[in-house]
Amino acid sequence: MVTRRNVLGAGLAAIGAGLTGAALTPMITAHNATAGTAVPQAQAGAAGLVVEPFRVALPVPPVLLPVSTLGGVDVYAVTMRRAVKEIVPGQPAEVLTYNGSFPGPTIKARSGRPVVVRQRNQLDMPTSVHLHGASVPHRSDGAPMDTIAPGAGRTYVYPNRQPHASLWYHDHAHHMESEHVYRGLSGSYLLTDHTERRLPLPSGAYDIPIAIRDAHLDESGQLVYVMGDRNRTTLLANGVPYPYVAVAARKYRFRLLNSANTRSFRLRLADGGPIVQIGSDGGLLPGPHTTDSVYLSAGERADVVIDFSRYPIGTQLVLQNTTGSGPADQIGQVLRFDVTRTAHDPSFVPPVLRTLRPLPEATAERSIELRMDEGGTTPPKAYIDGKTYDPDRVDSLVRHGASEIWTVTNPNKIVPHNFHMHLVQFRVLERNGKEPDPGEVGLKDTVMLMPGETVRLQATFDTYRGAYVYHCHMLDHSAMGMMATMKIA
Repeated sequence: MVTRRNVLGAGLAAIGAGLTGAALTPMITAHNATAGTAVPQAQAGAAGLVVEPFRVALPVPPVLLPVSTLGGVDVYAVTMRRAVKEIVPGQPAEVLTYNGSFPGPTIKARSGRPVVVRQRNQLDMPTSVHLHGASVPHRSDGAPMDTIAPGAGRTYVYPNRQPHASLWYHDHAHHMESEHVYRGLSGSYLLTDHTERRLPLPSGAYDIPIAIRDAHLDESGQLVYVMGDRNRTTLLANGVPYPYVAVAARKYRFRLLNSANTRSFRLRLADGGPIVQIGSDGGLLPGPHTTDSVYLSAGERADVVIDFSRYPIGTQLVLQNTTGSGPADQIGQVLRFDVTRTAHDPSFVPPVLRTLRPLPEATAERSIELRMDEGGTTPPKAYIDGKTYDPDRVDSLVRHGASEIWTVTNPNKIVPHNFHMHLVQFRVLERNGKEPDPGEVGLKDTVMLMPGETVRLQATFDTYRGAYVYHCHMLDHSAMGMMATMKIA
């Protein structure tokens, strides 16, 4: 495994080499752009294993069972440890896991019912567990420097005082989060409430979490890790490459998570058929949004409903990715839906899903700039407001109870970023001076910024006090310093 020193040395130096003009390759398309944008990444040797698609069924991560429910509190025991899994059938690979699962097990929680997770670190590197998108006390936030030493444990308390949302948990140990998440330390945390449960949406076996990411596999099926690697061209869904999903001819709800380090995805059905987006990072949208594609940058989530009743039995339908760098036969397909049977379907998507609270009057405004070196600096640096991350520095003082408008800008000409805030879900007010896309009108905790883009958002800080970070959720960028601290007091 790459050590902290290697990450800061060889890994960052490799990214620096990738920031020369010769190394740039078309990578990602903006939300409404017509041309590709070049993204610098480091080369990591030969492209590695090419996997034949649609040979393995989509695995669904196990739902974690509590070890105690006394007193109305669900207590879970989780161990971070190495495990051997067959990412490619017949080729065992070493991965990092929560409880031996790759990706980690799903935790199902309810608003108003606290969850306690007892984490034990049996790895040889420090870890820190962050519940992404959650409003939690700062001691349970999984701050980058608030780590669990090898052999030690930590108890995280999640009060679940926020509404429903498809959250996820992952490692956040500074300088190591990129490799740890890449090697497997992430999982879903599905928080529900009465608002969500009362809706006639697909549920039970027809409600499936799918974590999508990229990987570089060597010839023996092992994960290759180099920061900024352009050869992460094998796409994984729930930990396996290009699976098939046997579905009935009825509606399904899919909870899509982009758990990749840096890659974004634009997902569409091969026939261009409708996808109904019903939710984003912070839960359900006010109403459904019918589209032909869903865009997710690293860390973003989207809940969608796909109706397979319009297809005859025997149909095989590929979920495609239409953005990114790499061979089209590898990065252009994610998984395949196989319509194999009929099934009764009482579910439907109502025209109104939830009512969001009106935004309060803003009490303050501030501007945030995300930027990294583009001139071939070795190693490159990444900045928020011209500063690299310093855990001993407070960058933004926020009054408890304030509702602030943050104007976040990416001035880079080549490199995209996205923006994630701990503690709060925010509302996107504008993207480049215009109304946000329909998929961005709900509650968000992560938002994409292409080169030159500006996003205005509003966040209300009326829950917990303490120090929390905000950063680019392209984990290689945050590991290089694109992270800052806000203190709510």
